[in-house]
Amino acid sequence: MPPTPQKIPRWIFFAFFFVSGFCGLVYQVIWTRLAFASFGIITPVLSVVISVFMMGLSLGSWAGGRLAGPLVKKTGLSSAVFYAAAEFIIGLGAFAVPPLFSLGEHMLLSSGGGNSFSYLFLSAVVLAISILPWCVFMGATFPLMMAYIRETDERETDSFSYLYVANVLGAMCGTFLTAVVFIEVFGFQTTLHLAATGNFVIALASLALGARQKRGGIREPVAEPSPSLADTSDNSLIKWLLFSTGFSAMAMEVVWTRLFTPVLKTQVYSFALVVFVYLGATLAGSCFYRHHLKKGTPWKMPLLLALLAIAVFLPIPASDPRFVQMDMFYSWHAGSVLTVLASIFPLCAILGYLTPGLIDSFCLGNPAKAGRAYAINVLGCILGPLVASYVLLPLMSESSAILILSLPLLAFYYFFWPSLPRIQRRWSGIGGGVLALYCLFFSHSFADSFAASSNRVEVRRDYAASVISADPHGDKRLMVNGIGMTTLTPITKFMIHLPMAFHKGPPQSVLVICFGMGTSYRSALSWDAQTTAVELVPGVPKAFGYYHADATEVLKNLRGRIVIDDGRRFLKRTQQKYDVIAMDPPPPLEAAGSSLLYSREFYDEIKQHLQPNGIVQVWVPIGEQMAVQAVIRSVYASFPVVHCYSSVEKWGVHILASMQPIESLTPEQLAARMPARAKEDLLEWAPDQSAPAYLKRVLDNEIPPDSLLNTNLDIQITDDDPLNEYFLLRRAGLF
Repeated sequence: MPPTPQKIPRWIFFAFFFVSGFCGLVYQVIWTRLAFASFGIITPVLSVVISVFMMGLSLGSWAGGRLAGPLVKKTGLSSAVFYAAAEFIIGLGAFAVPPLFSLGEHMLLSSGGGNSFSYLFLSAVVLAISILPWCVFMGATFPLMMAYIRETDERETDSFSYLYVANVLGAMCGTFLTAVVFIEVFGFQTTLHLAATGNFVIALASLALGARQKRGGIREPVAEPSPSLADTSDNSLIKWLLFSTGFSAMAMEVVWTRLFTPVLKTQVYSFALVVFVYLGATLAGSCFYRHHLKKGTPWKMPLLLALLAIAVFLPIPASDPRFVQMDMFYSWHAGSVLTVLASIFPLCAILGYLTPGLIDSFCLGNPAKAGRAYAINVLGCILGPLVASYVLLPLMSESSAILILSLPLLAFYYFFWPSLPRIQRRWSGIGGGVLALYCLFFSHSFADSFAASSNRVEVRRDYAASVISADPHGDKRLMVNGIGMTTLTPITKFMIHLPMAFHKGPPQSVLVICFGMGTSYRSALSWDAQTTAVELVPGVPKAFGYYHADATEVLKNLRGRIVIDDGRRFLKRTQQKYDVIAMDPPPPLEAAGSSLLYSREFYDEIKQHLQPNGIVQVWVPIGEQMAVQAVIRSVYASFPVVHCYSSVEKWGVHILASMQPIESLTPEQLAARMPARAKEDLLEWAPDQSAPAYLKRVLDNEIPPDSLLNTNLDIQITDDDPLNEYFLLRRAGLF
């Protein structure tokens, strides 16, 4: 007769999975950001990271459930020992993934532009190789811990939902603290190491439990099963439900990031808020399920599906510009932010109730069955983001994508509709039907909001972003995912003409990073210089003709070319050197990922691509004083010669930097260096000015760089410390 297992307090298991979930979301947040740095700030990278994460969880859950029993029988060790090994290996990923990303980035430099099929495919492969192994062990933790719980208490039949609640709570806290505290205080690398420490502590504690545990084996439940929300013995139906809910939910998360951008803006905190609310709602639903389970009255599956049939549509009216305040600029409107976030709460809460309930019903505490069921759910989570990014969003609006993704959930609702009580059938049918009709025929998008005030609105969609071109009240604007990028402003002309005129000798080659409306690209070609423009979003250069009547002629100029790629990646994969490199990073200064074009490492890379006497121009928009100081310090740390000028429109700063001295010239001398076509281009929107007078308006506003530097030498932007992107504690006076 096997020895009596030792009873372990349940809070210990809860603590393990809280910390494990916490660390897992730290990894996801930071690995996603590092992936952007290595492979480009585009939606497919986000989708691949999410999908690979989910693929690892799926494979690990399946393999862990399948192997837990045989490993215990073969080795005579407790399942806690194998759980400890999984947590230890997960912690190693904190140290392994960053160098794997760097190696993969280097290997892919020869694979073509950022929009080529070969690069998109190979970058996905590299991401999978880099992240997948650690995620597999994350997935294995559920069945391995369930196996250990079964060793200590053979009557346990609902351990999955218990661990699921702890894991989601930890993930929720990890998302919040990583975005709001850890990265701002410690940077990426140290935060990863802190998370690894959490995994190692769990591993040691679990190893200690396993060492003192007298193995009683993994037993089948001896008690009556708990009440179930699934009144069906058809396990295949439960599997399809788990797959479909995972598919739709994770695909919608990708769609929501685009749909809500005009409200939530592009700060790192925006995506963190969506994930935080997603996890918080999931936690609330799971806790509600656990509460009902203890009372023996869990809600039944048909009711939950009826609620889903209503909740799935709520984000569309919540993001309708007629009901929430949204604009193309960068400030948050608290009421609108709360509205869009509240719209996803019901759906996520219902799924948080449904998912652990279905898995409990399916497995009854059996780790092998739980592993299979969870793997099926996560398999849907793998495919959903990929379908959303590569199929739905390039072809249709965000609202249409949500409607498509709602179809599997609606199909299950109608399948179970006859088993609903009459009152539930009536109200769910009316509620879901009214919302579906509204979404199909009456909803408005952000682009629709410009219809009344614009002569023409053009929308271009691709895998990277949705690009809107509009001219509200005659003022042409470029918006990417609903955020204003630029207008027809002379500032973008000075980004080119200023460094070109200061260059010693006629500049022969120019690199423009960030195409925008194409104004800077057009200005560079007026110097008859070999001009290359690099743009991340394919739809942006396609809108060139909307803003400039001569776009077709400019595009025919054989001295110019447009490359679709990430600016940093392009520099790393080209051997060419330039006389002038001009950059206009996407606004605002705090935009997510913008630090990659402001960091010291990026400027060190630029130095390798400047000809002798070459000049780099960096445009810094208005923003927090310390963030502006950090940008200038990063430039100053890389280049011995730095000049700063306030713009012709009195906002933002042109930074000119070089490895050699930049001559001190008068406006007349600068104008004399400009070809006739370049002067015409400079004065295109200021016909009442002369070239010297127009240049003088900028030269008279030179700012000594020392006056813009913080006395603290650490106030700079690096790849590990994106100071401009993470600022909440600093602005609150807490750091």
